Amino acid sequence: MTAPPPASGRTPTDPDTAQPVRADGYAQLRDYAVIGDGRSAALVAPDGSVDWLAWPDLDSPTLFAAVLDQARGGTFLLQPDVPYTAARRYLPGTNVLETTFTTAHGTVRLTDALTLLDNLSLAPGRELVRRIEGLAGSVPMRWSVRPRFEYGTRAPRMTRRAGIPVATSGPDAVAVCTWNAGKPQCTDEAITARFQTDAGTRALIALTYAHQEPLVLPTRAECEDRLDKTTATWRQWADNRTYTGPWREAVMRSALALKLLVFAPSGAVAAAATTSLPEELGGKRNWDYRFSWIRDSAFTLDAFLKLGCAPEATSYFWWLMHASQLTHPRLHVLYRLDGGARTRERTLPLSGYRGSAPVRVGNAAAGQLQLDTYGELLQTAWLYTAAGRRLDADIARRLAEIADFICTAWQQPDAGIWEVRSDLEHFTQSKMMCWIALDRALDLARRRLIPGRHSARWRRERQAIAEFVEARCFSPRLNSYVRSAGSDDLDAGLLLGLLHGYRPPDDPRMRGTAAAIQRTLQDGPYVNRYLGPDGLPGSEGAFLACSFWLAEALALGGRVNEAAHLMDQLVALANDVGLFSEEVDPTTGIFLGNLPQGLTHLALISAACTIGEATQ
Repeated sequence: MTAPPPASGRTPTDPDTAQPVRADGYAQLRDYAVIGDGRSAALVAPDGSVDWLAWPDLDSPTLFAAVLDQARGGTFLLQPDVPYTAARRYLPGTNVLETTFTTAHGTVRLTDALTLLDNLSLAPGRELVRRIEGLAGSVPMRWSVRPRFEYGTRAPRMTRRAGIPVATSGPDAVAVCTWNAGKPQCTDEAITARFQTDAGTRALIALTYAHQEPLVLPTRAECEDRLDKTTATWRQWADNRTYTGPWREAVMRSALALKLLVFAPSGAVAAAATTSLPEELGGKRNWDYRFSWIRDSAFTLDAFLKLGCAPEATSYFWWLMHASQLTHPRLHVLYRLDGGARTRERTLPLSGYRGSAPVRVGNAAAGQLQLDTYGELLQTAWLYTAAGRRLDADIARRLAEIADFICTAWQQPDAGIWEVRSDLEHFTQSKMMCWIALDRALDLARRRLIPGRHSARWRRERQAIAEFVEARCFSPRLNSYVRSAGSDDLDAGLLLGLLHGYRPPDDPRMRGTAAAIQRTLQDGPYVNRYLGPDGLPGSEGAFLACSFWLAEALALGGRVNEAAHLMDQLVALANDVGLFSEEVDPTTGIFLGNLPQGLTHLALISAACTIGEATQ
């Protein structure tokens, strides 16, 4: 196993300088940074290539998807036209990316942002601004915009408007506005140019987008002003965060990454910004994560509250209540960012990241029965009220009806938190979360926040769930709860029983479970979700959220020094700008899965807060 970098090593504000490397035309997933505007997000590689951009929204079809098909996906490349090394960082307290290219001829700084647009002036529907500044010497530069609409399946029609290159496809139009960045040349495939930077010069390239609307062609002054205001707005948001505990830099970067996944129009939080980045290179475990999972809800609300993000917490909670109403009393596993419930899964004619196919959009897991989601929803409502917020009468009634539903539904087998696509089982973590659902409902009823007419039944069924878990889901031989009733397998998801309060931290069975997970599923700082078949071909990397859950569980169990040591190791696994994907290959250290992964960053925030509280 590759040892993790030391905690005192590289940090996101001390960027490495290196020659960007690609394999078969693909950047390493670890090498991507993300920029966003609360509606959409883009992945930017260290070589200046924008390899992913979905417009107009995070879950829309893409304009650039080279990360999923280097040949057909589309990209926006901007880099020196001579050999170079690159170092990058986020401008402090922002999601504005700065890349510094160093060549034998001189040095250039590239600043990238999806600008934050207001409703007070005529502005593009969406805008990507790239500012190029000469810092020293003279450096030849080149750029190319290769738009491929609708996940690379629709080639653009190239035209010019007022002399500005424009790519169109159906109702979508993208203009490439340039200043001091060479004379754009148009072909059927791309818009390209070359130019030279000198010390003290500044060039600008802006992509502006419209969908069934007039295409706005901004002035240079407007683009420069929006870029500067975007930087200031991000910095103001970060300055208002209240966290002062340990690993503050990592927590703040996680908060900024999480903010990128908040879909501003609704308040929903996407699980990740991408689809189908593989959990195994060349494998088939490639899923669309541009939806909002109920599974993440308690961690999301808790993080917002602990970070002082009151508007985000309120917006998210009300989005969650609206979305879940559509399928009441049943919950879907996930919902669209606009609150819709239809997420039909289909495959795209793309080759996949480094040959990892199929490439999927939509997610068939939405229709699964996952009983843990009911516990997450009630836990989220409980946290919301614990922060002093009230529930309206309709929501209170629906929460009580969900508790009624759980009284019967908990006895069913389900697909579990990991969404297995094989036979349903009586997963232990699912039963624990059903216990949580009824426990939280009872407390809400006791405080007269929801109707408590059926409290006696909730209490009986809570006891029945506990008896089932203790009798059928615990192995005396392993001294641990097990993955499912009657099995001898372990599952890192069982740690959520401890984190959400199924049993107190000093409960011998919970302590034994944490120890068994360490023995069986932990490999250095990495923790596997589970071992054994799950109905899917291939394997996967270590699930990073599980590693942070273990660190938090250790702190809750009184093993604070051990928790802090593990946390140091985990924080050091971030990429050079402080981001995490879903998984890591313990042998090579490469990132796997979609990114940036919201649940990983949420787990980091939760663990840091818990360890910090335990050391006070």
